[in-house]
Amino acid sequence: MLIYHLKCIFIQIYVKLLLLYMGNKEAICNIMFADTGKGMVTDMKKIPYKIYLEENEIPTHWYNLRAEMKNKPAPLLNPETLQPMTAEELKAVFCDELVTQELDDTNAYIPIPQEIQDFYKMYRPSPLVRAYCLEEKLQTPAKIYYKFEGNNTSGSHKLNSAIAQAYYAKKQGLKGVTTETGAGQWGTALSMACAYFGLDCLVYMVKVSYEQKPFRREVMRTYGATVTPSPSETTEIGRKILAEHPGTSGSLGCAISEAVEAEMGREGYRYVLGSVLNQVLLHQTVIGLEAKAALDKYEIVPDIIIGCAGGGSNLGGLISPFAGEMIRGERNYRIIGVEPASCPSFTRGVFAYDFCDTGKVCPLAKMYTLGSGFIPSANHAGGLRYHGMSPVLSQLYHDGIMEAVSVEQTSVFDAATQFARVEGILPAPESSHAIRVAIDEALKCKETGEEKTIVFGLTGTGYFDMVAYEKYNNGEMRDYVPADADLKPGLDGIPRFPGNEF
Repeated sequence: MLIYHLKCIFIQIYVKLLLLYMGNKEAICNIMFADTGKGMVTDMKKIPYKIYLEENEIPTHWYNLRAEMKNKPAPLLNPETLQPMTAEELKAVFCDELVTQELDDTNAYIPIPQEIQDFYKMYRPSPLVRAYCLEEKLQTPAKIYYKFEGNNTSGSHKLNSAIAQAYYAKKQGLKGVTTETGAGQWGTALSMACAYFGLDCLVYMVKVSYEQKPFRREVMRTYGATVTPSPSETTEIGRKILAEHPGTSGSLGCAISEAVEAEMGREGYRYVLGSVLNQVLLHQTVIGLEAKAALDKYEIVPDIIIGCAGGGSNLGGLISPFAGEMIRGERNYRIIGVEPASCPSFTRGVFAYDFCDTGKVCPLAKMYTLGSGFIPSANHAGGLRYHGMSPVLSQLYHDGIMEAVSVEQTSVFDAATQFARVEGILPAPESSHAIRVAIDEALKCKETGEEKTIVFGLTGTGYFDMVAYEKYNNGEMRDYVPADADLKPGLDGIPRFPGNEF
């Protein structure tokens, strides 16, 4: 009898693995949760695991939320004159067409060039996935969906904007571009885009990520990029930061400063970036437009929309079409941005004009900020270690259209491993912040009995983040929450001038 039972267990495991190999996730969940009730199976007959749009349903226009915002994001300021940056001033740093997009707050829809649409077809549309297995594991009445952006070689949503920015650089006849990267997903995406268009790519990678994520660094180099740990000795700003903060692990603010300095010293180059600015959020709206179209196919209306928040590219891209509906008075959603407790720009920062970079060479942006001098602890979610936040999202948060929470990294990795074990995707640490809060909201539904629909952004995969997972699995991961005294130097360094009181 014992042998018989062991054979049955072996056969069941074999079938699960075979089905996993064949991509039949629906059948796996049916086996795994065969004794938990019929609710999931009934729902599955109506809504598939993965809702895919057709290729001809890929968005042909980006959605410009600023055109519909009643309170527009404040303009970028020249730090010397404290006047709004002009197009000509911005063109010294950014590509011409990207400057036009950055300053456009009147046109709600911006056509996507055909060359970019054609590239998008390599990996878009991306699926909207119903997390049936996670729902069953949590035993929640909530319905959970995630928009998965990790199905391309860069492993994240960053390619949506990288290919656009590389296209405009090539169209302008430039030789190459410079940039910063945190966890390396943006640098990887940009190196791919530059290789596609034959552009030189110089990447300044936050030092802690450069050391923690060597394989992502090597993917960039494989695509032809030059990758330098930041802060470095290769720039004047880098040397200054190292002198003031010996042994620093770096930050996105530091890397931005170095990338801008590198661009200004090279003829035929421009600086491009993967988050924060209006142009980047604009390109990322393909995420939200596709998500909304997929939901509409099955007449699904979300109650809660969740995204991780570092500089704002993924969160802004996901929520823009939904926020637009809220602004127009058509629907009401609960939108939640999730940030690391170690870098709490939304939840503990101030809404004020501040430098976008540590070296104070970039324009001033009005945003929620911890001060450009704030250098976060060596959190494993490198893509969220930025002192500020997108001006668009900052204005939405200030106006009460969205809310924000901060979470500690051990709880984030608790959620990441729980998700990976039932949904079959190893999530990036950044994405796992959204997973943490999605699970928390689903468990609240379990307590109240409410059948809320939750949508979150799964921005990318964590297969190059194994140092972080190793620390977690070995019990070596530690949480760090800065005290008020830790935040004070950064906040004190925010420039004071008439109209910038806080």
